[in-house]
Amino acid sequence: MSLNISISGINAAQKHLDVTANNIANVNTIGFKGSRAEFSDVYSSSIYTDTRTLVGNGVQTASVSQQFSQGSVNTTSNTLDLAIKGDGFFVLSPDSDSLDRTYTRAGAFRCDEEGYVTNSQGSYLQVYDVNADGTVKSISLDSTHALKIPDTAGSPEETTIVESSMTLPANADYQNVGAFDPNDSDTFAASTSVKIYDSLGQSHTATYYFVKDADQENANETDTTGANTWRMFVFIDDKPVDIQGGETIDFDASSPMSATCPDGLSCATLVFDSEGNIKTDANNNITGMIPARINTIELGQGVDRAGVIPAGANQTQVIEFAFDELHMFGGTTFSVDSIGQNGSTVGQLTSVEIDDKGLVSASYSNGTSVSLGMVAMANFSNPQGLTQVGDTSWRASLESGTAIPSQANVGTVGSIQSSALEASNTDLASQLVELISAQRNYQANSRALEVNNTVMDSILNIR
Repeated sequence: MSLNISISGINAAQKHLDVTANNIANVNTIGFKGSRAEFSDVYSSSIYTDTRTLVGNGVQTASVSQQFSQGSVNTTSNTLDLAIKGDGFFVLSPDSDSLDRTYTRAGAFRCDEEGYVTNSQGSYLQVYDVNADGTVKSISLDSTHALKIPDTAGSPEETTIVESSMTLPANADYQNVGAFDPNDSDTFAASTSVKIYDSLGQSHTATYYFVKDADQENANETDTTGANTWRMFVFIDDKPVDIQGGETIDFDASSPMSATCPDGLSCATLVFDSEGNIKTDANNNITGMIPARINTIELGQGVDRAGVIPAGANQTQVIEFAFDELHMFGGTTFSVDSIGQNGSTVGQLTSVEIDDKGLVSASYSNGTSVSLGMVAMANFSNPQGLTQVGDTSWRASLESGTAIPSQANVGTVGSIQSSALEASNTDLASQLVELISAQRNYQANSRALEVNNTVMDSILNIR
């Protein structure tokens, strides 16, 4: 009997050594949760046994219990590195369309060649679908899907309107409009540019040029004329573009524009009142902007078109130049308070952000920001009952109960920290103490076995 008791003690000490060694071996494993060997004595009796004189039958391993205490959180420089501060697990699947689920605390994720977010073993991080405002559509593990970060976003949208707010300088010199040359800054008072897009998403540069008309310096003051009269020319990709309904300007022979535009170039006319605002009539209708809507002619190729937009794109594209605010003030230089347009090109991925609720947002070069999903979280009634499957992952079991879907910062599930990783919760110092204790237990049980063997030898050698 005593031999078996000593052997059970040696086996228990060996199990203690194994568990402690495994904890120490994984001291640098991301998201690792240490285990604890738990033992119970072996005691057997029957109704005919005098329990007052019974001796135990040794020791057995009752359980190797996982310890889900929080590991330290270490910051990194990778946005896709995620750490959970609190309870909960990330949800993974082995394939992008699989309903099989595993759970992990190790948040070292990366993008694969298709843009899916995976861990180093190729398992796919699961997310919930979200509404436009970033709220979750449905919190169910069956509705989760693999997170994919597209390299591009959106489709091309041609520019139809450019809106701006600007102030022209009242002290600008009067200039000969017929001598205007976009390459000579002495022939115009101010200019500014804006990027526009055709229907294929190709970018073009539209430039406004403003000339204070010397021919109107002594003009009679009316709703549509006066000393504060300006001409606005539009060029796209350095090519002159006519304004629909604008006044045609014939250029002097001394200006290079006379050869570029032998039939002249139509421009918009801007007339300001004595307070620096666009002129209006008695009924407060704007009269000092001619035409009232500044639209280009069609920008495509062919007769009566500007020849700016290349073949293949929408040849009938027209751009309106509108002003939210337009003034002419003294004591100031030309200023552009705002300028923008409604076109866009295909956006290239520029950054990815994940907030503490797990909302994944991607920003693109065309100025768009897209919510891609919310990182799915799960918790369990009994995490210690989870089945280990390796690679710092677990599966649900009868003991753990079914996974409880949740989202970060809700209920008992912790928050998510991006650009951080949860380290192993193994305390190396305490594990070294456990190692010494397990070694002593092993030695003591070995000694008990040796003594038992000596006693048996003494009995067998009796003559």
